[in-house]
Amino acid sequence: MIMEQWNWLIATHALAAGYVLVLGPVNIFRRKRDRAHRIIGYSWIAVMYYVCISSFWIRDGGGFTWLHGLSAFTLLSVTLGLVSAIRHRIESHRGNMIGAYLGTVTAFAFAVLVPGRRIPQLLSQEPATLAFAAALVLASSAALVLTARSLARKVPATLPAGAP
Repeated sequence: MIMEQWNWLIATHALAAGYVLVLGPVNIFRRKRDRAHRIIGYSWIAVMYYVCISSFWIRDGGGFTWLHGLSAFTLLSVTLGLVSAIRHRIESHRGNMIGAYLGTVTAFAFAVLVPGRRIPQLLSQEPATLAFAAALVLASSAALVLTARSLARKVPATLPAGAP
């Protein structure tokens, strides 16, 4: 049975990576610099850190691969993107975050397209499990986006001029 290969670390890593893949375009293509962008962005960063750090304990054959190098580079890129946003260097922030997202898409493509990896095996042997995981990622991502949008409408990101 394929689930024997899916321990808690690999399963949470895959679910978190799905969350990163879904929420990335939400923030890339929506209106910037509002409260919802920050809420979604901070959650995306936290999950991205988990995905990258957890990858160092996932090793087939015992060694590190180029994917681990990509994880280290992505950690640096996400951190630089966060620092850039805090310092209001928006172009640097945008470049680092989009680059980190594209790196994640590359890693995902490798995980899905290379035969013998866990995701293609799961798709062929237990498609209902994969569909449930995808639905879980999509539902939780939608809940976060809707909550962030609701919070952004209720609390102004900045006080109006002349407000106490």
